Amino acid sequence: MRVVLIVVCVVLLLYLIYLLRRPILWVCIAVFLAVALSGPVNWLQQHMRRGFAIAIVYLALLAVPIMLGALIVPPFVREGNNAAHDAPQYARDVTDYVEKNKTLRKLNDDYDITSKLQEEAGKLPNKLGGAAKTLRDVGFGIVNSIFALVTILILTAFLLGSGPRWVERLLELQPPDRRERMGRALQHMARAVGGYVAGVLLQATIAGILTYIVLSILGVPFKAPLSVLVFLFDLIPLVGATIAAVLVGIVTAFNDFPTVTIIWVIWSIVYQQVENTVIQPRIQQRTVQVHPFIVLVSVLFGATLLGIIGALVAIPVAASIQIVAREWWDFRHAAEMAAEAGPPPDAEPPAAPA
Repeated sequence: MRVVLIVVCVVLLLYLIYLLRRPILWVCIAVFLAVALSGPVNWLQQHMRRGFAIAIVYLALLAVPIMLGALIVPPFVREGNNAAHDAPQYARDVTDYVEKNKTLRKLNDDYDITSKLQEEAGKLPNKLGGAAKTLRDVGFGIVNSIFALVTILILTAFLLGSGPRWVERLLELQPPDRRERMGRALQHMARAVGGYVAGVLLQATIAGILTYIVLSILGVPFKAPLSVLVFLFDLIPLVGATIAAVLVGIVTAFNDFPTVTIIWVIWSIVYQQVENTVIQPRIQQRTVQVHPFIVLVSVLFGATLLGIIGALVAIPVAASIQIVAREWWDFRHAAEMAAEAGPPPDAEPPAAPA
C-alpha cells in the first residue's frame, strides 16, 4: 500500500508540474534574470537604497530595446516598402535579361515565366494594404508575449528585492559547516551566471563589430542597423548567428548580386564556425570557468531539451552543477580525511607540583 501511494503521489506531482509548466518556466527565467541583474543592483546599492537601484537597472534594461528598435525598424520598413513598389521594375529587368540569353529565352517561351513574374510583381504593391489581418494575428501574439514579459519582470523585481533575505534565512536554518559550504556555492553560482551574461554580451559585440567592418568594406548600405541586428541575434546560441547572416545576405542581394552576396556567405560560414568552436568556448571558459568541451556539450543538450531557452541557460546550469559537484567532493574528501585521522587523543593531565 505504501509503494502504491508513493507511485500515485509521484504521478500526480508530475502531472501537476506539466499543468504548471508555463508559470514554472516564467519563474525559472525570473530567477535567472534576478541572479544576472544582482551584480549591477548590488553595486548601485552601495550609493543608494536597493529599491532605487532596482528601478535604475530596470529603466536601463527597458531603454536598450527601445533605442535599438528606433535604430533598426525605420530603415527596414522604408526599404521594404521601396522594394515592394519597385518590384515591377525588377521583373522588367529580369525579363530583359532573359530575352538577351538564348537558353533562358527558350525556357521562357516554353513556360511563360516572365509574364507570370510581371503579373505577380504588379499585384505586390496592392497587397501591402491587405496585410491588416496578418498584423492583427501578429498583434495578439505580441500582446501575449508582452503579458508574459511583464509578469517575468515583476517576479524578477520581487526576487531582487527580497531574494537576499530569503537566502540568508535559508542559510540560517542549516548547520554551521553546511551553512558555510552552501553560502560559498551560492556565491560561486551567482558569479558564474553574471560571468555568463558578460561573456554572451562580449561575444555578440565582437560579432557586431566584425559585421560592421565587413559590410563597410563591401559597401553595403545600412551597415549600422545590420550590425545591431547581428548583435541581437548573436545573443541566441546556435541559430541566432545563422538567422542574422541570412537576413544580411538578403540585403546584400539587392546591393551587388552575386559578388557581394557570395563574399558575405563565405565570410558568415567561416566566422560562425570560428565563433562556435573557438570564440564562445574560450570566452565562457574565462568568464564562467567551464571547460570548452562542457560548454559545447551543455549548449547542444540544452537546445535539444528546451530549444532556445535551454541553449541560453545551459552554460550557467552546467557551471552550477560543476560548483555543486566540487563542493560535494571537497566535503566527502574532508570527511574521509577526518575518519582516517581518528578521534583526537585525550589531553595529558597536568604534572603534579614538586
